Amino acid sequence: MTAVQLTSSPDPQENLATLRQLFADLPDARPQLVVLPEACLCFGAGDKRQRELAEVAGEGPMQDGLAALARDFGVWLVAGTIPLIEQPDSDKFSAACLVFNPAGERVARYNKVSMFDVDVADNTRSYRESAATSPGSQVVTVETEFGTLGLAVCYDVRFPELFRALRLQGADILVLPSAFTQVTGKAHWQVLTRARAIEQQCILVAGTQVGEHANGRQTYGHGLIIDGWGEVKACVETASPGLATAAIDISALQQIRRDIPVLTHFSSSKKVFHEQ
Repeated sequence: MTAVQLTSSPDPQENLATLRQLFADLPDARPQLVVLPEACLCFGAGDKRQRELAEVAGEGPMQDGLAALARDFGVWLVAGTIPLIEQPDSDKFSAACLVFNPAGERVARYNKVSMFDVDVADNTRSYRESAATSPGSQVVTVETEFGTLGLAVCYDVRFPELFRALRLQGADILVLPSAFTQVTGKAHWQVLTRARAIEQQCILVAGTQVGEHANGRQTYGHGLIIDGWGEVKACVETASPGLATAAIDISALQQIRRDIPVLTHFSSSKKVFHEQ
């Protein structure tokens, strides 16, 4: 499994070229899961640029480029997020996380549910994602030969209810394309990601943005892989593009879930929780 860390620019073709260079260092072992960051092909130019680039689902150079990466390198690719629209005259776009199989076929789409409408003590200060982005409304899992993926994006990590829903739908591997700010990342990134992995007894793989981007936004990085016991197995420690790769034994989740059967206990306690 591999988490990709990028310092994405506003230019999709430039970012695709960077990804090709990084993918040359992927492990030889297949099947291989690769998780890209949020806004992987366009970052740092604001909502207007995202809307200008937004594609209709199933067609466009960004989707074609991502499909080609999955096909050419023979990997399962969780393609961060890119802006997609339902109709050409739509004012807003969806932050769409796409999943491609090793044949380059798109097999799933998750629209980011939780909008990052917050204030942060950094260069940007005010973030209002909902001004240009339409939130999603579906929980999405994907069956693969190495386990079931549960899809989430960045700010979603602060909402454990989504991750419990993913586990209830059979998730073994939680994927989290992200672009955490420097301020919130330093304070909360590893705490939140480890907590979600521990709570749901799932592996978590998070691709990340890092560094200072074209519009001055600063992102935290630390792309990582966490096992079902909450141990960080790999992390990109540098403030530059790179890969965090680890060989994870999915079968180890079975023992963790037998020893501490939280899902069974949740089912028996659910009525009590809902009555409060």
